[in-house]
This record gives sequence, C-alpha cells and structure tokens, in this order.
Amino acid sequence: MTARSAIVVGAGIVGSCCASTLARRGIATTIIDPRGVGQGATSAGMGHIVVMDDPAPELAITKRSRDLWDEILPLLPKDAGFRRCGTLWIATDDAEFSEARAKHARFNAAGVESHLLTGAQVAAEEPHLRPGLFGGLLVPGDSIVLPAVAARWLLREAGVVSDGPASVRAVMTIGANQVTLDDGSRLYADIIVNAAGLWSRELTRGLPLRARKGHLWMTARAPDLCRHQIVALDYIKKVHSTDAVTTSFNIQPRASGHLVVGSSRQFDVETEAVDAPILGAMTELATTFLPSLVAIQTERVWTGLRAATPDGLPIIGPHPSIPSLYLAAGHEGLGLTMSMATAEIIADFATGRAPLLDPSPYAPSRFKELLA
Repeated sequence: MTARSAIVVGAGIVGSCCASTLARRGIATTIIDPRGVGQGATSAGMGHIVVMDDPAPELAITKRSRDLWDEILPLLPKDAGFRRCGTLWIATDDAEFSEARAKHARFNAAGVESHLLTGAQVAAEEPHLRPGLFGGLLVPGDSIVLPAVAARWLLREAGVVSDGPASVRAVMTIGANQVTLDDGSRLYADIIVNAAGLWSRELTRGLPLRARKGHLWMTARAPDLCRHQIVALDYIKKVHSTDAVTTSFNIQPRASGHLVVGSSRQFDVETEAVDAPILGAMTELATTFLPSLVAIQTERVWTGLRAATPDGLPIIGPHPSIPSLYLAAGHEGLGLTMSMATAEIIADFATGRAPLLDPSPYAPSRFKELLA
C-alpha cells in the first residue's frame, strides 16, 4: 500500500533527494533538519557525481544514480555549478595502469563509457600534470555540481515542506509513526525516513556508523589549470583502508574557475578542526602531481564528517523490526553520487513499486542484530 505521508529527517543531499522523490510520487512530505537544507557533510563535499566500479553493488548504485542525475542536471539553475567535466583516473606505474584496465573492463560490462589513455594522451588531456605518468582512464560522463544548491532546488521544485528550525530529539516510529521534536511536540506520518548522515546513529539505535573525517582546500580562480576531475588511481586502495590516516590526490575544476583539492581520510575523529600535518601532506602530494598549484593562492580550507559503514555500502530501506521507519544513511564520501538511486529505493518501498535496482546489498537487515 502506498504511503500517504512522510517525514524525512535530515536535509542533506540524500534526505533532500528522498523527500523530493517521495513528493513527486504523490506523498505529502515534510523534511526536518535543525541546520537547514544542504548543511553538514553535503556542504563540505566536493560535489563529484562519479560512477565507482568496485564492489559490484557500488557500481550498480552509482551508475543508476548518475543516470537519474543526468535527467536533472540540465534543469538546475546556473548557480548550481553543473559541469560535465568527466573523471580522469591517472596511473603512475604499470600496477596502477593494470587497475585502470580492470576498471575499464568493469565499466564496459556495465555500459559505462570509458577510454584507456596512454601517458602521452594523458599529457594531451591535462598538460599541467607532471610528466612521466604511465597512463589513465577517462570517464567522460561524470559531472560536478554544488550539492547544497541542488538540494534546495530539488525541495523547492517538488513542493516539499521544510521544517528547518526544529531540532529532532528522537525518531520513534513504533506504532505511532512519529518524530519527537526537542520542544516535546510530535509530528506523525505513515513513514519516517532517517537520512541524517552521521547524526542518524543518534536517532536510530544500533546504526553501525563511524565518522570518517576529510579535508579539502579551494584555490583562487585558475580556470585553465585542469579540465577534468583528476583522481590518482592509488585513491582506490586508500579509500578502502580500514583505520589508517591516508591522503590522496584528487582535484576538481569548478564552473566558477576555482579548484577544489583533496583528499584525506581519518576514522573516528569527530572534530571539524583542520589538522595542519594532514593538510601539509595533501598539499605536498597535490603539488607533486600538479606543480603549478604552488603558485596559486589558497582561498579556503575546510573539513567534513562522513558516515561510514563496516562494509563500505550504504544502509537503505526499511528498518528490520520497524517497517514504517526507513533508513538512508552511511554513504561516506559518495552521498551526492548515490543520492538519487537511494531516493528511488526508498520511494519504491514507500509506494510498493517493483525496484529497478536490486535493493538487497544495501538492506538494513544485514545489520539486524545491531538494530534489534
């Protein structure tokens, strides 16, 4: 049976996509976030819509989500900063180029366009990169967008009611299908969606989420320094590291002409303070790959806290013991990329529609014992 009403807790890009999709399906939807729309990890992210290829469930959800974003991106206002810059994965040696070949094969099997490049072709695409790179893989369909702007637009276009000033103290859906606010008042709906990022674990007992902190920095305008989102292929093994503090090279050319440079990963650090040694390691690595960065002024440095799960996949779908509570959390650094497909899964459950994407790899029931 289709839900008639919904409350989404969390107005980041995942929650905003969930709310707008539910509303477009004819469900009266309210979104609640004391921080307002597009804050938290959403405002701290790079804004990269990218197909990731390993493991297979990550490929499935990022491809589906990018396809859904492709329907929306041309409609966004200019200040959303949409740019289809593609992603250029760069290899420094034969081992990394072997990974590029493996990615190319997986993309090809999934129907995602990609092109293997020699070192000379990489240099032709991005002449400011340091010489001597082994090769790369170009994925032309990836895009960038400012997720906070996109979130606000999605809610406005779908007519979602936003209840921003209220602070959610607890989500209690057993029987009453309700959200309790910090002033003691309660809101009721057929379904509640907990899409509050790292904050989700405070609202739903047992959610196995860990903070994963990341640093980014933005340069002054340098519109000619790079054309693509460039990612070093060693990013793959570093992003799947379990506990080590890691840095990798990742640079994004925003539509404004600014460059956003990353990135770092730290588990279980929940302060947003900038860590000078980590920032120094990022800067050193970035200027090794793109020496011209040395001469460009830094305008801003910031951090963000992402919600990571034990198996690296998001938690999406009905709570295993509270059917009227849906979970949409644990996207780590891929919240924007996965947001549209996440919303589709939630809306399919809410309306009883047969899903296009198999939801089982992301099901909350895989953590049933913790969520009991």
